[in-house]
Amino acid sequence: MSLGGASERSVPATKIEITVSCRNLLDLDTFSKSDPMVVLYTQSRASQEWREFGRTEVIDNTLNPDFVRKFVLDYFFEEKQNLRFDVYNVDSKTNISKPDFLGQAFLALGEVIGGQGSRVERTLTGVPGKKCGTILLTAEELSNCRDIATMQLCANKLDKKDFFGKSDPFLVFYRSNEDGTFTICHKTEVVKNTLNPVWQPFSIPVRALCNGDYDRTVKIDVYDWDRDGSHDFIGEFTTSYRELSKAQNQFTVYEVLNPRKKCKKKKYVNSGTVTLLSFSVDSEFTFVDYIKGGTQLNFTVAIDFTASNGNPLQPTSLHYMSPYQLSAYAMALKAVGEIIQDYDSDKLFPAYGFGAKLPPEGRISHQFPLNNNDEDPNCAGIEGVLESYFQSLRTVQLYGPTYFAPVINQVARAAAKISDGSQYYVLLIITDGVISDMTQTKEAIVSASSLPMSIIIVGVGPAMFEVRPIPRLCGPVGEPGVEHGPTGQGCAGRDPGAVAVLYAYQRHPASAPTPCQPQPDSSSRAALRIPHIQCLTVCSPAHPLLLL
Repeated sequence: MSLGGASERSVPATKIEITVSCRNLLDLDTFSKSDPMVVLYTQSRASQEWREFGRTEVIDNTLNPDFVRKFVLDYFFEEKQNLRFDVYNVDSKTNISKPDFLGQAFLALGEVIGGQGSRVERTLTGVPGKKCGTILLTAEELSNCRDIATMQLCANKLDKKDFFGKSDPFLVFYRSNEDGTFTICHKTEVVKNTLNPVWQPFSIPVRALCNGDYDRTVKIDVYDWDRDGSHDFIGEFTTSYRELSKAQNQFTVYEVLNPRKKCKKKKYVNSGTVTLLSFSVDSEFTFVDYIKGGTQLNFTVAIDFTASNGNPLQPTSLHYMSPYQLSAYAMALKAVGEIIQDYDSDKLFPAYGFGAKLPPEGRISHQFPLNNNDEDPNCAGIEGVLESYFQSLRTVQLYGPTYFAPVINQVARAAAKISDGSQYYVLLIITDGVISDMTQTKEAIVSASSLPMSIIIVGVGPAMFEVRPIPRLCGPVGEPGVEHGPTGQGCAGRDPGAVAVLYAYQRHPASAPTPCQPQPDSSSRAALRIPHIQCLTVCSPAHPLLLL
């Protein structure tokens, strides 16, 4: 995913990971501290429009957050890549879509990389008459390491920190930097009321743990969780990826030491021990790896035939078949389809329409084959899809409502039969308006989120489109190890437990632009150069192969 939005870009010099922390934020909660979240916006070179790139997790009850979720950006040395960081207080007890504004900072990506130690601190502004605190940004070039480490740890005889009970321990992992500082890279879940916790196994990219330097120091802090955010420090220990990897066939025990207690007590031994129970490493495969390995793409198209698109015989219709140019739907289909068809070996694409009355009896259908063949809905190439699409426009009656769930479930049923990585399904939905079965669509996408399947939704026409996330599988709000809130577009660390749904609404042309329009990936950038296409997003599931 690129930052600029221009039609032509040079090859990125590298990928940069941005780590975000804040200090002395405004406190807007009455009986507790603020619950901050940072949203990153990038600026288009062509239009100067700010587009949301991603979001951190929400951390409860703190004015000095260190966010685990990173932003990964393509870095173009020869370009000025403007960034905007907005900080919000997201009260878990209220609507997450209406957070309190805590301040913002503007700077270029080059400023972060060029700062001393690739680290900068900026004053937050934007709240009149208030000191908003500061934001700290650290940049690091990412290595090409694609390994994923999975480990499980437990502890024994940790210090008791709670007056009326035992401790509620959790672990925080940091990787060391060249200047002696540390960057947070993972938090475990909290295990309540025990001095002998066993944490759930977790996976972390080796790149996040040590960025490919196997001897880089990894520091692990042990804390006792407190509801008000003032977590008590129990102790710490250090290790490295190389040392951790040696423990694949044996338990490794680390002493948890508290430097302050060690200085005060002559007979101090430790504050407990942490044992590495298991450690394994697997490779994370890329899209190219899957294609080289023989994975076949199956591309399916679904086109909106609802009456809101206008009479296809009238020039004002989004389906108007002009002798001089393609309709908005046809342009969107060609722009996305011609990219994807290169990866589909047989070039046979199932193509459906939805929201129309079918001849001869006028039955309403939300999933009819464009070629009018229920037994074989395949069309030969994108040109075959266009031909069937034009033929359907001549025979069906545009009607409604706009239902997405039937066609999503249709593709999901086919994808559910694949478990060996041999096939991957891509569903392209082109629409002009509001989803009528939003609840069923959410359920369909969530159900498909574990399948080898991606959904591309393209909005055409004068309506404005916005991406709304569907958070799910979240643990208790505020506990470490749980990343809350919407997941951002781009590479900010997608939450596999959340998927996005696109919806549209009419608005006055003079109104402010919606802040939630995702920036397209470079491979799909052509689609947004087409007039009338308002938004394109990809709903990628929790699957190793992420398309576009």
